[in-house]
Amino acid sequence: MNDSDVIKNSLQKWKIWTAIALGVLVAAFMLHRSLNEIRFIKVKQGEGTHRWIDGNKNQVIDQSNTYDFTLSSDGDYKIESITDVLSEINWSSATFFWLFIALICMVGRDFFYMWRIRLLTNQQLSWKKSFSVIMLWEFASALSPGVVGGAAVAMFILNKEKIALGRSTAIVIISTMMDNLFYVMMIPITFLFINHVDLFPTHFGGSGAIEVVFWSGYSLIALAAILLFLAIFVWPQLSKKLLGGLFSLPFLKRWKVAAEQTGNDIITTSSEMRKEPIQNWIKVYLVTCGSWISRYLVINSILQAFLNLSLYDHALVLGKQFVLWLFMLVSPTPGASGVAEYAFGELLISFSSSALLLAGMAVIWRLISYFPYLFIGAWILPRFVGKKNE
Repeated sequence: MNDSDVIKNSLQKWKIWTAIALGVLVAAFMLHRSLNEIRFIKVKQGEGTHRWIDGNKNQVIDQSNTYDFTLSSDGDYKIESITDVLSEINWSSATFFWLFIALICMVGRDFFYMWRIRLLTNQQLSWKKSFSVIMLWEFASALSPGVVGGAAVAMFILNKEKIALGRSTAIVIISTMMDNLFYVMMIPITFLFINHVDLFPTHFGGSGAIEVVFWSGYSLIALAAILLFLAIFVWPQLSKKLLGGLFSLPFLKRWKVAAEQTGNDIITTSSEMRKEPIQNWIKVYLVTCGSWISRYLVINSILQAFLNLSLYDHALVLGKQFVLWLFMLVSPTPGASGVAEYAFGELLISFSSSALLLAGMAVIWRLISYFPYLFIGAWILPRFVGKKNE
């Protein structure tokens, strides 16, 4: 059985539609839960319906924990949902304008990703095919834990578009390397202009532990960028040996021949890519920067839609997103769901005293940057897998 047969057997139509149905149902559930999340909001004594009783005995007012409050006719807390807060907002033309800008930034992010994939395939993919590849890549990432991502699926998607598996592997590795390189290079610049104390949340016991986690994660990302560079551009033979060793394990032996071929393809691709002029790699890196900056400006635009931020505030928001992205990267949940919304509120709480408003903006952020890929991917995937090779 060759690679093509294995892929076809693993991607039978009923399995595809089952996965899609589960993904969409989970997305719908998460969206419904997010929109109907409740918080206990502080009001004047006697105007509320509940009072705080510290039900979990942690000496902290957990505004989303129903066990922390009890009904009271003379209470000083009332229940509000995110939907309630969003309905109370004055939806002015400026609000809609900045939300439209957020959408444009999201489209810009995908445009730069499409441009990068075309550069890395030497324009072998058309813009239409690049769109399908990127949408399915994001779809896989949205359904995968942050620590896993959609890299493995991306290799198959590129291979389906008649990109050799070894070259597909190299393209995914280089894409990941460029993403990591952008992050590694931007962090020192960010900390050069912004006080590190302002970048980490301090209102729940200090930022020390979070900083340790952040710098540990940053070090791992920097190390990963170096190793990925070495795997493609310096020691591709080592990559082949590692693949051969991995697929020599008893439960992976059936794919050893294919793995060896992939190793050979990586060596061939590495030789080709090392011949590329330096200006081409600069272009790939600049396009990568464009995609990430567009991604980050989505949050800036959403905050500007509801708050009036200064230029320094916008710079600070960009800096805080580097912290946010790291926590999303190591999230064990699909698409970093739950973790992303929580981190959003914790990191940006200094810009608004309303935790519920921040939660509402987090939902809008995910509506723009996460949920669309689930539905677009679900629409493209059956057509993509079922189409005949051209």
